[in-house]
Amino acid sequence: MVACSLNEIATDFGCFPNDPVGFVQKFYGIGLGFVAGIALLALIYGGYIIMTSRGDPKRVNDGKSWIFYAIAGLLLAIFGYVFIQTVLVDILHVPGFK
Repeated sequence: MVACSLNEIATDFGCFPNDPVGFVQKFYGIGLGFVAGIALLALIYGGYIIMTSRGDPKRVNDGKSWIFYAIAGLLLAIFGYVFIQTVLVDILHVPGFK
């Protein structure tokens, strides 16, 4: 079994922080990468729908919707991170966030 630091809990998957701030810091990058991967797949799928639409307006609009919502979701995830950094770190100076 791996020895964890004082503010971590040992689990079968490794050491996890026992405070909310540490937990969010550890997994936010992983979550953002996951969201980016899903957005990339949605962009590819939307482009595929548009390319195979043969000019059908309904299919073209479906493809545009896939692309729009993929970009919107990715921007929301990125701006959420920027918002947290700006408000919690720069303005409020919450301890634990760097």
